[in-house]
Amino acid sequence: MNPNGEKPVLLFNDECNVCRHIGNWVRRSAQGKSGEPSLIVTPIGDDPQALRSLNPTLDIWDAYETIHLLMPDGSMKLGGEAVAEVLRRLPNSRWFAWLFAFRPFQGMLDLAYAFLAHLRPLFGCESCGAPSTWMKPIRWVVRSLASLFGKTRHPSPAPHFTSLSTRAAPRTALAAPSLP
Repeated sequence: MNPNGEKPVLLFNDECNVCRHIGNWVRRSAQGKSGEPSLIVTPIGDDPQALRSLNPTLDIWDAYETIHLLMPDGSMKLGGEAVAEVLRRLPNSRWFAWLFAFRPFQGMLDLAYAFLAHLRPLFGCESCGAPSTWMKPIRWVVRSLASLFGKTRHPSPAPHFTSLSTRAAPRTALAAPSLP
């Protein structure tokens, strides 16, 4: 049973950057006008016994792999179904979350969640596991983009930017060779 009473508990992987950002967004979005959250957002942590105190059937490795929403009645929602329920409970997303009551929309959400679950390891989450084989081309693209814009970029010895300021810049490196 859910020890928190009438509010669902969203468990997220705090070791994963993607999950942490989404979990923080849900936490901020769950605040109602009264300041009382519509659901409880908590990281999984690394204590399997603490997780089992929430639900005896909950395995820590399953919780790392897939999003879990523990409902007040003791049931659990997983994956896209958990995402749909969270969106129904957030004040800012209730207006469109009713769509997930229809199978085609819930199916699209399930597919999107499955894709995101396979994509998370590409963003550096070691606790989410290794990327699937079919994700290797996407992994290459992500790493290439990260090398262009991220921390893994190695500075080039050649200048790529010249200042357009009015101050005169030394012309030693850019000067044309003089002819005899």
